[in-house]
Amino acid sequence: MKQGSQPTRLYVNGAILGYKRGLRNQHNHTSLIKIKGVDSKEDTAFYLGKRIAFVTKASTPGGKNGSKFRGATVPSSATHGSNGVVKCKFARDLPPQSIGGRVRVMLYPSRV
Repeated sequence: MKQGSQPTRLYVNGAILGYKRGLRNQHNHTSLIKIKGVDSKEDTAFYLGKRIAFVTKASTPGGKNGSKFRGATVPSSATHGSNGVVKCKFARDLPPQSIGGRVRVMLYPSRV
């Protein structure tokens, strides 16, 4: 890396909107993620298959190499509506406290 240059950021910020739902039923196994700067269904096509990381702080250090952070990653699977929202299924459902929280939408794997 050159002296004085900025490091390359390999993710885009996103927000957890909630769970997939209908008028009466809510499906907790599918989370809805709004990607920052993406406002149309055509723009979300680039992010399909990209990995979404949900990182939390752990109360006790016990992760890899004594890390105090825990995370879950999963690929984004489909679009939801026409405003830049994607659906994804985590191995374990996200807790309700995570709604409104932040996720990282990684810019890999690349399909270019």
